[in-house]
Amino acid sequence: MRKKYAPFWVLPLKLFGIAVLAALLFFGTLFFWGVVPSAANDPVRPSGFTAKVNPKSGVESIARQLHSQGIEVNGILFQLGSRALLIHAKLKPGTYLFPFQASTAAILLQMARGDSIKESIAFVPGMTIWQLRQIVDSHPALAHQTKGLGSAAFSERVGLSHANAEGLFFPDTYVFDPGESDLVIYRRAADAMQKNQVKAWSKAPNTSVLKTPYDLLTLASIIEKETGKASEREQISAVFHNRLKIGMRLQTDPTVIYGIGPGFDGNLRKVDLRRDSPYNTYMRTGLPPTPIAIPSMESLLAAASPAKSDALYFVAKGDGSSYFSKTLAEHEKAVDQYQRSVKGPAKRSSP
Repeated sequence: MRKKYAPFWVLPLKLFGIAVLAALLFFGTLFFWGVVPSAANDPVRPSGFTAKVNPKSGVESIARQLHSQGIEVNGILFQLGSRALLIHAKLKPGTYLFPFQASTAAILLQMARGDSIKESIAFVPGMTIWQLRQIVDSHPALAHQTKGLGSAAFSERVGLSHANAEGLFFPDTYVFDPGESDLVIYRRAADAMQKNQVKAWSKAPNTSVLKTPYDLLTLASIIEKETGKASEREQISAVFHNRLKIGMRLQTDPTVIYGIGPGFDGNLRKVDLRRDSPYNTYMRTGLPPTPIAIPSMESLLAAASPAKSDALYFVAKGDGSSYFSKTLAEHEKAVDQYQRSVKGPAKRSSP
């Protein structure tokens, strides 16, 4: 009796079936098998499970890092899955918040999108270095490597060109990954200020009374503290430029307040104006030795390009704007009108 053989197409069909089953098993495990724990490991973010992936990590290294942090990824499945999804070269570092019971595929796709946790910190124009360092030191998502350092040691650690760090950081909102060093934030802000300071200095004429970019930064910080209405920055700058040109004292309250230090109680007294210090511009001619705050880009540009004006005085009108005068007599009249007639102590806000 002749032996019967299966048709030629049966074996390929079986192999195809096995391949389909293997593919279904592979992608089913990749997409539907949860590997993220069902409990949060971060009390600040109880809605998911956080894990950090270091920069310049390959796929194999990422799998090990996730596994060491409690995510039960299979290294081989992780590598094969990243290639099957064509994203093995697109996985981004950062701190991630993964949903509970997320699959390997969900983790890979989230990392390919770079959908990581981001933190931010805002440096506001007019902040002093004391205020700025306080908000950095108190930010819970930063690694604090400068906290407690004295002024000179802080400047050296950050890599600043001046021992006094006042005014050297550009006001902006800085986004960062949780756990990033505060040094990174400071250096980014210092680089931004350096670039914007150079940009503003390029606008200053060769005849400017300001001799260095640092002079520009110092004057810009005073303009920042004196300006109540943004449109008046150039006019306020003109007053200070005019005074510097003729050797007249700046007589600006914010410098005196800065010289008093963080202990200033909000009440500037006559005795404060008569107490000599490097920052008392009622007693000393010229600019103070350092900036007194971080200036905005608008104040930097105003310091470089003052308005064309002969004014030597200005006084706050009480509505945020100022009245500008060319002569002392005109200024005294404006003071009588806008400040001395107001009941109660008037806030000093002008030369």
